Amino acid sequence: MKHYRPHVLVVIALAVMLLSGWHGPFRYALADLRFSWLQREASGDVVIVAIDAPSIEKIGVWPWPRSLHAQLLRQLERAGAADIAFDIDFSTPSDAASDRDFVEALRGAAGSVVLPSFKQPGAKAGDPAAVHINRPQKPFADQSWAAIVNVEVGPDGRIRRYPLGEKLGGEFLPSMAAVLAGKYDSTGAAFLIDFGIRAASVPMVSYVDVLHGDAATLAKLRGKKVIVGGTALELGDRFSIPNGGIVSGPLLQALAAESILQNRTLHWTSDVVTLVTTCLLILLMMLAWRRLAAGHRVIMLLGTALVVESAALLLQAEWPIILDTSPLYTAIAAYLAAIALDEIAFLGLLGHIAESRFHRIAMSLGDGLICTDQQHRITVWNPGAEAIFGYTSGEMIGQPFDIICAGGARGTPFSIRDAANSAWASPGGAVMEFEGRRKSGEVFPVEACFSGWQGTDGFQYGAVLRDISVRKREAARIRYLAEYDSLTGLANRDTLHGSLSAMVSSAEGSGTGVALLVLGLDGFQHINDMLGHAYGDRVLQAVSERLVEEAGKEALVARLSGDEFAIAIPCTALAGEVAAFAERITRAFDKPLVTGAREHRVKVSVGVAVYPEGGRNADELLANSHLAFCRAKATCRGGHVMFEHAIRQELEARLTLEAELSLAIERDEFELFYQPQVRLVDGGLIGAEALIRWRHPERGLVSPAEFIPVVNASAISERVAAWVMQTACKQARRWELAGHGVRVGINLSPSQLQSGDLARTVADILDATKLTPSLLELEVTEDILLIDEKRVLDIFLRIQALGVRIVFDDFGTGYASLSYLKKFPLDGLKIDRSFVLDLLADSDDAAIVSSTVGLSKQLGLSVIAEGIENRAIADLLVSMGCGEGQGYFFGKPMPAHDFEARFLAEREEAMAG
Repeated sequence: MKHYRPHVLVVIALAVMLLSGWHGPFRYALADLRFSWLQREASGDVVIVAIDAPSIEKIGVWPWPRSLHAQLLRQLERAGAADIAFDIDFSTPSDAASDRDFVEALRGAAGSVVLPSFKQPGAKAGDPAAVHINRPQKPFADQSWAAIVNVEVGPDGRIRRYPLGEKLGGEFLPSMAAVLAGKYDSTGAAFLIDFGIRAASVPMVSYVDVLHGDAATLAKLRGKKVIVGGTALELGDRFSIPNGGIVSGPLLQALAAESILQNRTLHWTSDVVTLVTTCLLILLMMLAWRRLAAGHRVIMLLGTALVVESAALLLQAEWPIILDTSPLYTAIAAYLAAIALDEIAFLGLLGHIAESRFHRIAMSLGDGLICTDQQHRITVWNPGAEAIFGYTSGEMIGQPFDIICAGGARGTPFSIRDAANSAWASPGGAVMEFEGRRKSGEVFPVEACFSGWQGTDGFQYGAVLRDISVRKREAARIRYLAEYDSLTGLANRDTLHGSLSAMVSSAEGSGTGVALLVLGLDGFQHINDMLGHAYGDRVLQAVSERLVEEAGKEALVARLSGDEFAIAIPCTALAGEVAAFAERITRAFDKPLVTGAREHRVKVSVGVAVYPEGGRNADELLANSHLAFCRAKATCRGGHVMFEHAIRQELEARLTLEAELSLAIERDEFELFYQPQVRLVDGGLIGAEALIRWRHPERGLVSPAEFIPVVNASAISERVAAWVMQTACKQARRWELAGHGVRVGINLSPSQLQSGDLARTVADILDATKLTPSLLELEVTEDILLIDEKRVLDIFLRIQALGVRIVFDDFGTGYASLSYLKKFPLDGLKIDRSFVLDLLADSDDAAIVSSTVGLSKQLGLSVIAEGIENRAIADLLVSMGCGEGQGYFFGKPMPAHDFEARFLAEREEAMAG
C-alpha cells in the first residue's frame, strides 16, 4: 500500500478540485494567462461609433432624440458603411416626429441596419415565463434586422461565452456579432470570445464627429461594419472581461464579431481528451515511481508540464481550441508534493522545530515553567522559575520536584504525585494551589497548572507556576474593602445588611427582637466647611471609636455613608429597654471628642426601629430606622425617635401629595387668587398680591399651607414658580390694557434663584407679555437671600435695572433682616402679619411696627402692612405713618374675575361719575 500512496494522493487532489468547484476557475485562469501571452490585432473591419463623453458634453444630456440617430444614419450611409448595428434601446416610443424621422432614415438605409432585442427578468426571478423581451417598436423593426445583444455573465462576474443566437418567443434571433460577421447558424453553440484580440486595436470614432460630417472620420467608415453604442462611463453599459479588463457593451460586441471574422470562435477540448492525458500521466508515474530517482521524477514532471503548456499555446494560437490542462497540472503538483513528503523526514523535522519552539517559549515565559520526567525529577527549569524560587537551573536540574514544596493549607505536605494523578485524570490539566518554599526558606502561596503527556522517554509532567502572594494580599484587601469602611474600619452597608438579616433570622426562631439604630452627626457639614475634610475624617474616626465603645461586643457598628452610622444589636444583649439604649448612645456624646490636639463637641440624632414591629426583614428595618432618623433630625436634634407607623404614613401621604401635584400642573389645576393692596389713607387700590391656589378635582380648594411647603421642596417647584409669574404678568397686562394700572406682587421661590438666570427669565416674560415693568413687584424672604449673597445681589440689581420692584416680605421674622436692608437693593418691605394682628393690644408689637415704619422712611423704602382685619388697626397704622396695607378688612384673596368685579368695576364707575 505504501507504493500506491502517491497515486492515491493525486486522485484525492483531483477529486477535491472537481468537487469543490475549483476546476472552472483554474482552467479559466490558465486560458486567461494564455490570452495575455498570445496578443493579436483586430482586423479593422468592425468600427465603433462611440457615444462618448465629448459627444454627451456637446450634444446634451442623454437620452437624445431619435432624430439625431436618423441624422447619424444618413451620414453613415453617405460615408458608405457596409452594415450598421445600433446597440441602443428602441423598444419605447419617443417624440412622434423624431420617431418618424428615424423610420424614414431606416427606410433609406434599405435594410442594412441591425437593431437590438434583449431579455430582461420579470417580477418572478427564475420563472422563464416571467422573462420580458424588449424588441424595437414595430415601425423600426419593419425597416431593420433584429439581433439579440444578451451575454452570459460567468460565476466570477466576467464575460467569456458569447451565443450565436437564441430563440425568443419561438423565433430564432441571431446575435448582433453573428449578424455583423455574416454567420447565421441556428444550431451553433455559444463560443468563447478570443480575448487575445486587443480591445484597444478595435477602431473607434466619436458620434459627434460622424454627426457633424467630419470628412476624415467618415473616410474611416467606408466599407466597414459599424456598431453604434454608448462607451461613456455615465451610461453604465460596462462589462468585466478576463485579465482585469472592463469594456463597454459596443466594444464587447465588436470583440465577439472579430472572433467570428478571424475564425477565433474558441471551444474547450473534449473532457475525454483531458481525462485521457491525466490518466496517461498517472500511468506513467506509476511505472516510473520505483524505477527512477526522486530528482529524475521531478525533471520528468516539470518536462511534461512544459511540453503540455507549449502544445496548449500552439493550439490556442493556430486553431480555435483551448486545451484544458487544469487537471493535469493539479496531478503534477500533487506528485511533486508526494515526492517532497517521501524525501524529507518531516516527522523528525517537525519534532526538532517543535522542541526548539518549546525551548524558546519556555525560556521567554514570564511565569515559572518546570518539567519533570516519570520519576518527578526536574528536567526543565526556566528563568521564570529561577526568579520565583531563587534557585538557578544548574541547582535544580535532576532534583525532585518536592524540594520546592513547603506544605498544604492544613499543614499536610504537597506532593507532585497528587498533582500528577490529577493531571492524568484531566485532559486539560489540573490547576491547584500549594505552599512553595524559596531558596531563602520563605514560604509563599503558589498557583500551578499541571499537565502530563507521553514522551519518547516515558510519561512526563509539566507545571506552569505563579507566585500569587501579591494577588492573595490584594484579594484580601479587596474583600476587606467590600465588607468594611476604609476610613473608620467599621462594617459597611452590605456587611450590615447581611449581619442584620442573620440577626433577624435568629430572632425569628427564638421569638426575640433586634434593634437597629441609624444615627448621624448634627452640623457635621459645618465642621468640614470650617476645619477641612481631613479634620472631618478624624472626627468621624473618633465618633466610630465612641460608638464601638458604647455599643458593646454584641452589637455591630457600621458606617452607612458620610456622617451616618448604624448599630444593630439583638434585644437579648440589651440590659434594659431599646429606648434607654438609644438615650445612652446620644448621651455618650455629651463628652467632647478628642481629635488630635483638638477637642470637639458633637451631638447625634438617632432613629430606632425594632424587629418585628419596626420591620419584618433587614430592608424594612433599614428603611424605617432611617425614616425615624430623618424625623429626629427635623424635630429633636440631639435626641432619638422610635419608629412608628404614623411616620411612614406621613411620608406616604407626602409622596402621594407630590404625585398629585405633578399631575396638577399637567392638568392645569392651579389658579391664581388676588388679594387687594390699598392706600391706608383713602382705601384706594394700588395693587394685588398673586397667591396660588389648587382646585383639586375631588377635594376642591386645597389649603396653601398644605401643599406650598411640598411644592417648594419638590422637583416641580421651578415649574410652578414659572407658571405663577407668567400667569400673573399676563393678568396684569390684561388689566393694564383695560386702563387699570394694578401693580401685581409675586412671591419668589428659592428654586428660581438656585437654578437658571432669574433676571433673564423676568426680562423674557416682560418682553412676551408687554407688561410695564413698574407694575411687577417681586417679594423675597430671608431664606432666599441666604442662598448665595453675591449671586443674588447681582440678580437683584439686573432685575431693578428692568424697572421691576423688589420688596422684602415677612420683615422682622428672620435673624438678620436689618442687615439685609443695607446689603440688598430693595424698594420696600412688608411688615409680617404676626406684628399687625395684636397691634392694638400688644405694646411691643406697636413699638416694632412704629420703629420699622420710621426706619423705612429714613431708607426711602415703601412699607405695606399685612394682616389688617379691622378699621381700628388700619387707622393706627395710618397714624404711625404706614402708607399701604393688605388684609381681610380690605378683601380676601379671590379669583381674577371676582377681583375685577369688586375693585376694578368700582373704579370704572367712579371714573365715569
